[in-house]
Amino acid sequence: MSALDGILVVALEQAVAAPICTQRLADAGARVIKIERPEGDIARHYDQAVKGTSAYFAWANRGKESIVLDVKQAGDLALLKRMVARADVFIQNFAPGAASRLGLGSKELLKQHPRLIAVDIVGYGRDTAYRDMRAYDMLIQAESGICAVTGTPDEACKVGVSIADTAAGMNAHAAVLEALIARGRDGKGRAVEIALFDGMADWMNVPLMHYAYQGKVTERHGLSHASIYPYAPYGCRDGEIVISIQSHGEWERLCREALEKPALIADPRFADNPKRVANREALGKEVAEVFARHTVKQMVARLEAAKIAWARVSGVAELAAHPALRRITVDSPGGSFEAAASALHPELQAKPVPALGQQSEAIRREFAQT
Repeated sequence: MSALDGILVVALEQAVAAPICTQRLADAGARVIKIERPEGDIARHYDQAVKGTSAYFAWANRGKESIVLDVKQAGDLALLKRMVARADVFIQNFAPGAASRLGLGSKELLKQHPRLIAVDIVGYGRDTAYRDMRAYDMLIQAESGICAVTGTPDEACKVGVSIADTAAGMNAHAAVLEALIARGRDGKGRAVEIALFDGMADWMNVPLMHYAYQGKVTERHGLSHASIYPYAPYGCRDGEIVISIQSHGEWERLCREALEKPALIADPRFADNPKRVANREALGKEVAEVFARHTVKQMVARLEAAKIAWARVSGVAELAAHPALRRITVDSPGGSFEAAASALHPELQAKPVPALGQQSEAIRREFAQT
């Protein structure tokens, strides 16, 4: 028996943030009914990479049922409200104010259905001046400062995957589970708001605190860590290796065993991590000089012997063949495909990705007015 067997989730969702939340609920056994517009979730149309299905949609929508509703039509809106009345969880991430105008805002629903867990995923908190701003992943990355600390000294960059959307979906998933546990104790539902901006601001706490308490603006260092050093890539004769030094013991072993430069340990410029960060250019030259004289295989052997953490810089092709990559097989309208396994359920027997409106007729019968 799965953890969420018997839980009904109704999702007025699109794109990535809410679908990531409901995907995780579906993986855990919840029944998730996805409400789609007649033209379908916008994420269905990003591309046709996965046997005719968008990669984003294939990733975020396994295990769900799809019903097409036009909520501007009174009959379809009434049907949706009947579904919500029987649901344990209702989740929506439409444009600011859209759900409330339909009578589907979380606080309104909770008054009608005291046991309902009603989740609004928004761009910015509704108690802030930005509450009416439209919000997409890269815009949130930019507004939250993520881009200011990502990239090279010369150019700010976004993170290459949708971290604001994904973080919001994960936060919403955690909030739903907390609310279900609390309801099990007191019998009461919850109105939950999850903001994309809040998720990224939370992740920015270290640069934020450096600024607030030291007046220090975190600079961009490419693949190097901004506040820990050496934690950076170094070029060998035939490739590149990233190393990470997090403790004084690791620092001593790096110098003595991997670099064979024990004199660096007593160098006052490198006595502790803050000094190594302040003198990263001088230290970087000392480290790089050793790596440049060896092959990747030779330096890996030295690092392993010294018990120093290391990694290669993998491309997508290397990830696809990575020995640590666990995969699941998922059915879709165009055929089965493989995806990276869920971190929560690596052995998941995944349910299919639905075609647009695949369960419309059955769901309409199930929730028909009696």
